[in-house]
Amino acid sequence: MRTVGLITGSGFYEIDAGVHPRQRRLETPYGEVSLQEAELVGHRLLALARHGAGHELLSHQVRHHANIWALRELGADAIVATSVVGIMDAGLPLATPIVFDELYFPSNRLPDGRPTTFFTTPGDPRRGHLILATPFSPSLRHRLIDAARAEGIDSVEGGCYVHVDGPRFNTRTEIAALRTAGGTALSQTCGPETVLAAELELPFALLGFGVDYANGVQESPTPSEELSANLARHSAVATRIIIRMMTDLAPDAELPFDTGFVFRMES
Repeated sequence: MRTVGLITGSGFYEIDAGVHPRQRRLETPYGEVSLQEAELVGHRLLALARHGAGHELLSHQVRHHANIWALRELGADAIVATSVVGIMDAGLPLATPIVFDELYFPSNRLPDGRPTTFFTTPGDPRRGHLILATPFSPSLRHRLIDAARAEGIDSVEGGCYVHVDGPRFNTRTEIAALRTAGGTALSQTCGPETVLAAELELPFALLGFGVDYANGVQESPTPSEELSANLARHSAVATRIIIRMMTDLAPDAELPFDTGFVFRMES
C-alpha cells in the first residue's frame, strides 16, 4: 500500500469517489490542518483542500507550510496537487488537464514577503540549498499522463506553471510579460507547495485545469457562464485521473524523489 497526498484547489473541496473518508485534524508547528483520509483502490489517500471548506481562505491566506508538513507527518509517499488555472497560450483549449513540467516562481516568497522555505533556524542540521533539476517529479507526471490516457481524457503533457501572488488578478501588461517568460498558465498557490514539498524530499506533481484565458490573451474575456461551467468540471475530471493513477499503482510501486536534491550544510 502506498500513501498519496492530494492537495485540491478552487471548486474541489472533498473526495467524491464513492468512499467514506475519515476526517482528520493534525496540529503542526505551523498551525492546525484539516484533511480527509480514505482507503482507495488498495492505497491510502490523504486529501487536503488548500482553501478550506467553502473556499474559506483566499490565496494569500493558504497555510502552505502546515499543509505540506501535515502530509509528510501522516506518511505521504508523494503529493499530487490540483489547481484551476488561467491559460496564457491562446492555442490551448479550456477545460483540459495540464500536467506541468516547468515552474516560474522567481521570487521564492510567500505573499507576506517571507522566503518559501522550511530552513529558517540558523544551525539547523537539515538546512540546505534546494537544487531542482526539474520542479515536478518526472515519474509522478508520467503516472498522471498515463492515467489520463487510460481514461480517454485529453491532456496537455507539459507546460510552464507560473505562480503569481493574489488575491488580485493580473493586468494585461503583466500577463504579456509572463507569456514572454515562457508561461503556459498561472494561478496563485502552487509555487510554494512545489518548493516546500521538495525541501522535504517528497515527490510532487501538479495537475492544472484551465477555466479561463488570462487577461489579454483573447480579444474578449472568457464569459462568466463558461468559467463557472469549467470550475464545476474540474473536480470530476481530476478525480477520475487520480483514481486511475492509484488503481494502476502497484502496492510496492517506487515513488522516488526525482526532481533534484537538497545540498545540506551538514551531513
